[in-house]
Amino acid sequence: MTKKTTLLALLSAFIMWLAWPPHTWLAPLLFIGLVPLLIALKQITATSDKKTGKKVFLTAGLAFLIWNTASIYWVFNSINAVNTGVVGTIVSLLVSFIPYGLGALLMTFAFWMYYRLSTYTKNKWVGYASLIAFYISMEYLHQTWDLAFPWMTLGNGFAGMHQIVQWYEFTGVYGGSLWILVSNILAFEAYQQIKSQKQYKLAGIWALVLLLPIGFSIYQYKNYEEKSVPVNVVTVQPNIDPYEKYGTTPAAEQMRILTHLSDSVAQTNTEYFIWPETAIPKYADEKRIRTDNNFLLAQQFLSKYKNGTLLTGIESVRFYNDKKTISAKENPNGGFYDNYNAAVQIENSASVSFYHKSKLVPGVEKLPFPKLFSFLVPVFAKLGGSTGGYGWQEEPGVLYAYSGIGVAPTICYESIWGDWVAGSVKNGAQFIAIITNDGWWGNTSGKDQHLLYAKLRSIETRRYVVRSANTGISGFINQRGDVVKQSKWWTRTALKADVNLNDEITFYVNYGDLIAKFCVGFAAIAALFILLKRWFLK
Repeated sequence: MTKKTTLLALLSAFIMWLAWPPHTWLAPLLFIGLVPLLIALKQITATSDKKTGKKVFLTAGLAFLIWNTASIYWVFNSINAVNTGVVGTIVSLLVSFIPYGLGALLMTFAFWMYYRLSTYTKNKWVGYASLIAFYISMEYLHQTWDLAFPWMTLGNGFAGMHQIVQWYEFTGVYGGSLWILVSNILAFEAYQQIKSQKQYKLAGIWALVLLLPIGFSIYQYKNYEEKSVPVNVVTVQPNIDPYEKYGTTPAAEQMRILTHLSDSVAQTNTEYFIWPETAIPKYADEKRIRTDNNFLLAQQFLSKYKNGTLLTGIESVRFYNDKKTISAKENPNGGFYDNYNAAVQIENSASVSFYHKSKLVPGVEKLPFPKLFSFLVPVFAKLGGSTGGYGWQEEPGVLYAYSGIGVAPTICYESIWGDWVAGSVKNGAQFIAIITNDGWWGNTSGKDQHLLYAKLRSIETRRYVVRSANTGISGFINQRGDVVKQSKWWTRTALKADVNLNDEITFYVNYGDLIAKFCVGFAAIAALFILLKRWFLK
């Protein structure tokens, strides 16, 4: 790495950080953010050097590590808050590798694979196609495996300018990733052409690649109309300090705050109340929930609203005679049990429905690859670190009220998975309820990014999003991705709005991440080509 290539890598990292949410109106910088890195890589590969591959890897790695760390620096706050005890800090540092180091490593590997393939083919456009396939495949991997953290998927970068990506209802966020990569490649090639040949043909093509999707999206945005199927919904932000929630603030006091805030804005025809993640903090036995004091208080509150339904976060537990699930832990009193970060739906009846958070934070809420590393659970438990102790469910859920309304319960981190939320919508959800507790991150850009990403879920599914944050930003997002009402940070409040239900299924909901799956197939062929070439050369 030379001084010049290092500076170019750092420039790419800086531009990508500037473009990333919550820097809303700088998002168009994503279209050129990788150009300095591509220039650096071209300079490296132009010289005949046995260490060229190593230099490519280190240069790309520097850019992606700086960009990732600068954009999601706040993650360490939440990881460090959960991991306590003798080795808590060590565990936090190890788990931090997943969003910072591992995400950057996968991005870097995509560029390194592109370099390897480009040494075996004279057609640079085939090489660029492989770069796109490798990069999106790495993004898709980081969404699907047990070390998942898809926060930095390129397509998420337009969350602050949702008006120009209304076509996510067809492609999901991987359409945005494809758009950004194609744009950067064309911008780089246009720069090279103008510099060497004084021609502007590729610059014109690049302009069309930018303007046509933007024009189509703005047309969609201005002409999209919601069907008027209103349901009055109240969302509550109790603003209970997460560091005091399980200690100095009793559960009964938390319930009083929640019910008081709900009553303060509710009306007689309110049909849904949304309370945040772990709003009911006490571990409740799911089989005995109807006798739980907090459940009885919630039903007493609902009795004032004839058609009212409450969806709230809760920490629950299930007991078994034998080890029914891979996450089940041995009970000292005999048998086994699972505890869950869950959502429960309560009505003016005996009906109770549970949903168990499925996309759990690796190392904090779930031990990655539990079959392989199950022996580590008692080690962490004894030392006071993360035990990865939550159970989960395998399929997206829908909670149906007595009225027939279906809601997609989405707990915190799950709102980053477009395909997971789309699964709930495909199964019948008519609006999306995101319940979260963003207070672990403090007053950082994390809470803002989390809110903005929810706008993309509304566009992909054409569903209203109701957001309830214990501490964070609560509010309502319509089917175009507009935030129609929101709370302030660190404010105890409740909001109400009429939410339009929708039964129509978008192309994305129906078919999912087709772009990513196609890229995985192409990348597999390209990787096989590299291996065969190396074998024949040897």
